[in-house]
Amino acid sequence: MQPLLEQRTVSTSVEGVELDIATMYRAGDLTPIVFLHGFGSTKEDYADIVHYSAFDGHPVLAYDAPGCGKTLCSDLSRVSIPFLVETAGAILDRFGIDRFHLVGHSMGGLTALMLAHANPERMLSFTDIEGNVAPEDCFLSRQVIDYPADSDQAFFDAFIERIWHSPYFSCPLYAASLRHKVRAQAVRGIFTSMVELSDHADLMTKFLSLPCLRMFMYGEQNASLSYLGHLRDNGVALAEIKHAGHFPMYSNPVEMWGRLAQFLADAGMNADMPG
Repeated sequence: MQPLLEQRTVSTSVEGVELDIATMYRAGDLTPIVFLHGFGSTKEDYADIVHYSAFDGHPVLAYDAPGCGKTLCSDLSRVSIPFLVETAGAILDRFGIDRFHLVGHSMGGLTALMLAHANPERMLSFTDIEGNVAPEDCFLSRQVIDYPADSDQAFFDAFIERIWHSPYFSCPLYAASLRHKVRAQAVRGIFTSMVELSDHADLMTKFLSLPCLRMFMYGEQNASLSYLGHLRDNGVALAEIKHAGHFPMYSNPVEMWGRLAQFLADAGMNADMPG
């Protein structure tokens, strides 16, 4: 029987901010797989990995980002993508993880990209699920600029209402849980930094320059993204998930897990020695 996922709280400090990070971990003898969830989500997006035998034997780590889920943060105004990158580094150190397969979705995809760019030698593979690599990817985060509000809570309430009425797969499901998964005071810093990096940090070059194997996963409703051909022409594996938009883990998790398993198998997942 495969080890079960364990929930642990890891206390640490990042840039002087005290954090109690809610983590989800499974031990194993093969190479670790690290998941970074998206905005409005939690580590539980990836808990079903235990039901897919392709991943047996691999340590699994996911955690609630500061401002999200059960993680506690002493100063939510400090949360941003650079802060989340530093948090990821601190958590990896606490779990003693050196080299690993990295998977990030949306906000977590951008965090993962910046982490991978800073530590390319530690990446065995990188799966970017609808993460930001170009300015056009800010369809959620740019709302902090396009829809100004008098307070963090007012913006968040209106944001949730707009998302609920979106025509894309799983948006009402996603919107319904946002108030339970995200602290409103963390939203502005996260969204503002996502826009800033997407507009000015040359994310595409960072992604394409990574030496590890890379996959970009997206829902079929986003098949019109302008850069998909450019990714393919530069050696990035593409995984289009049917019956999905921005949230394949909600709309079509079976295909999402299957495509991830195949990509990691192609990347030599089961031949890698733990780092």
